[in-house]
Amino acid sequence: MAETPNQDAELDARGLMCPEPVMMLHNRIADVPVGGVLRMLATDPSTTRDIPRFCQFLSHELLRQEQTGDEYHFWIRRGA
Repeated sequence: MAETPNQDAELDARGLMCPEPVMMLHNRIADVPVGGVLRMLATDPSTTRDIPRFCQFLSHELLRQEQTGDEYHFWIRRGA
């Protein structure tokens, strides 16, 4: 198993449904320094599709994505 990336910030979007997790991520990533890592927690299965697309569209790097039970965890490195 790959090592879990260090994180500079965290966003807890558990219990929220689309589009709220992505909207919250859009706002929260702005508080992270360029090159910093945000860990996001979510329970909405659509985040497994939406978060990678968000990162690709806005030039952030999805470092890791995993599922633990009904929770989804994402580590995102902020792009420029």
